[in-house]
Amino acid sequence: MALICPTYIIETQAVAQGLGPVAGIDEAGRGPLAGPVVAAAVILDPADIPAGLADSKMLTEERREELYAEIMQSALAVACASSSPARIDRINIRQATLFAMSACVSALAIRPRHVLVDGKDVPPLPLGLSGEAIVAGDAKVVSIAAASIIAKVHRDRLMRRLAEAYPAYGFDIHKGYGTAQHRAAIAEHGPTPDHRMTFGSLKGL
Repeated sequence: MALICPTYIIETQAVAQGLGPVAGIDEAGRGPLAGPVVAAAVILDPADIPAGLADSKMLTEERREELYAEIMQSALAVACASSSPARIDRINIRQATLFAMSACVSALAIRPRHVLVDGKDVPPLPLGLSGEAIVAGDAKVVSIAAASIIAKVHRDRLMRRLAEAYPAYGFDIHKGYGTAQHRAAIAEHGPTPDHRMTFGSLKGL
């Protein structure tokens, strides 16, 4: 199956309406049993968009790492933010994701005027910014695709560091998702401080 290539059409339309710069926003890690949820915001340079940007889930880990480096070098602004497992447990995953999205927008070195967000929700934004939620935006909008790659690579690197702290759990392999290996490690060793205690089988432990 051919890889679907997102476009810069929606960004171009927003800029034509006086809403530039435009940032794409996406997250990684809503579903795992452990680790943070990470959000990224990216303002691409329309004159220097890396070739091959796509939904991070459709790319190999090696290709994501290559594109991560290209995005970091060519984009006008990039920022990441995260919500910890403790925050996720306290306010729920949806609100924790929106919190991280808001934080990464605020952290951009260049202030956007419009944001394009993957999914159904626009996070709270600073005064003067407008936003648009686009379902499956990481497959349609190139700025969101770029953000999806940044968020995924950033989170995977965090999970590899977590694997060094808790080598029995295999976080470097499954990145905190509820695989059989991960569930077996929880059953044998119990949860770590980086597990989300409101998720699935962890409830009540």
